[in-house]
Amino acid sequence: MTDALHELDAPADLPTLDDQSLATFALGLKRHAKDLPAAREPAVLTSLWGESEPMKQLFSVIERVAPTRANVLIVGESGTGKEVVAQHLHRRSKVGERPFVAINCGAIPANLIEAELFGHERGSFTGAVRAHKGVFERAAGGTVFLDEVTEMPVDMQVKLLRVLETGRFYRVGGDEEVVAHCRVIAATNRNPEQAVNDGLLRADLLYRLAVFPLRLPALRERDGDIDLLADRFVDELNAEYRGDKVLSADSRRYLREHHWPGNVRELKNSIHRAYILADRELELATVDLPMEPNGQPGDCVIVPIGTSIADMERELIMATLARCEGNKRQAAKILGVSLKTLYNRLNDYDRFARTASSHAA
Repeated sequence: MTDALHELDAPADLPTLDDQSLATFALGLKRHAKDLPAAREPAVLTSLWGESEPMKQLFSVIERVAPTRANVLIVGESGTGKEVVAQHLHRRSKVGERPFVAINCGAIPANLIEAELFGHERGSFTGAVRAHKGVFERAAGGTVFLDEVTEMPVDMQVKLLRVLETGRFYRVGGDEEVVAHCRVIAATNRNPEQAVNDGLLRADLLYRLAVFPLRLPALRERDGDIDLLADRFVDELNAEYRGDKVLSADSRRYLREHHWPGNVRELKNSIHRAYILADRELELATVDLPMEPNGQPGDCVIVPIGTSIADMERELIMATLARCEGNKRQAAKILGVSLKTLYNRLNDYDRFARTASSHAA
């Protein structure tokens, strides 16, 4: 892999700006910023708030790469704000007023993803009752955001690579070449090099996407930012509901002690749940660990020592699906797999159950 890719595991080596530029950029992310128009700071950017050293380095790098046309690969755990960063890179770019078009590569069936990316002509396949522009055409000189890019089928990656290399493509069923003038930002919650080794991502596509690799720190790595974000989320809810609720002392301790595997998304959702239940003080611990009738924490799967990895995987998948009340798309996102992968696993379990039942009969 190139030296650039090694930066994914070494955020401390990322380039920095001088103190004056860094201070200006940090202020630009706050509500009282005077040097940026208010329209350039949507509410969703609360996830980018932070005063920890990893976030200062991230802000510095974003400021450097945003104005360029370089493709960016954002790597980070689920819930760290990859799409938020992608949107901010777009808004800080020279084409910030043009469209930002996002697509989740893991949520679209394999037989439809080409049409979604590149569009299709009327009658090109069953159900294509009219012509449709894909994300590259809809971006129209702006930015295409490919979320969960490692979940894209490998045969589709070949076609994407050609677009990145030539800037041209054909609609499905079309014979007229279309020029793609747009920047590509991709994201994954996987280790890109491991994804290549596992056959999930083509190495040549990785090189094209990771012209500038950008690693997002997990919330547990952002010392001091958890309290800062929690207070901001509470302030936003107070403003929305016209309340004056606060975090309890126990919640403050919980903020520091909890591992936050779901990162900023988990923190924000936890604050929201606690806010709804609170009269005055928010109690995070009581809403984040609901107890099931059998006495086990609802967010845990307990398996005995000696259980096979395959059986543990099945237990985790089924428990997650149950927690999501059967919502397969949500369960796949939580598990960090594509919707297709989840369906394949469930089909395997169903076939195994039918086989076992027929043998028992």
